[in-house]
Amino acid sequence: MNIVVCIKRVPMTQEVDLEIDGDNKGVNKDLLAYVMNDWDNYAVEEAVLLKEEFGGDVTVITVGSEDDEEILRRAMAMGADRSIRIDPGDRVLDSYVVSRILAEVIKGIEYDLVLTGVQADDDNCGSVGIMLAEHLGLAHAAVVTGVQAEGNRATIRTELEGGIDEVSKIRFPALLSIQTGINEPRYVSVIGIKKAKKKELEVIGLEGLALSEEELSPRTAIEELYLPPETESAVILEGDPSKVADEIIRILTERGVNI
Repeated sequence: MNIVVCIKRVPMTQEVDLEIDGDNKGVNKDLLAYVMNDWDNYAVEEAVLLKEEFGGDVTVITVGSEDDEEILRRAMAMGADRSIRIDPGDRVLDSYVVSRILAEVIKGIEYDLVLTGVQADDDNCGSVGIMLAEHLGLAHAAVVTGVQAEGNRATIRTELEGGIDEVSKIRFPALLSIQTGINEPRYVSVIGIKKAKKKELEVIGLEGLALSEEELSPRTAIEELYLPPETESAVILEGDPSKVADEIIRILTERGVNI
């Protein structure tokens, strides 16, 4: 089984005081550390598990600069066989442009399955995988929490609202966007990363792709990014439960909430 996994390098923003950059269209990333997107980490692991069970090879792809090659090396240390970096140059990227670029490269690869993460830690859009499936004309499923492949199809489990799972079948070739928790990503040793650095990494420029200016034009734009306004601190109500309940009703009524 040949599998393509699309991955992304994202900044670590947990427990960090983020600052808006000078043009109010992003955050200051100069002092932030970068890692492989968490959802993509699970997608790589799932691809490697399937390869170990059924054979074939795993190709990992990212759209980014030379700095983004570190996550490709990490994916190869996890068990991927081949890696491709697509250099976008100074192009402005949104979910549509990224999905269109990925589709142009992937269509030249022999594959049975394409995996992406459900979403990315930095923008939380969750749309690249589904757009990519549409560009490639693939059957697809989102928020996948289980994959059992057999022959030219797979039984998949997808996460729905309210803690409900849906079990269905999908034929290959197909695209699945992988949810965290589907597996336990393996530990990557320093020695493994050093060995991965010796493996060939292919770099493709946009000039080598048959994409028009229209196809490389973003469909969305950030007008302004700002931090949530500070509000009054929380009020802690103490005392007899019945009196506290009356006070809560009074506060909600004053603020226009219909009880």
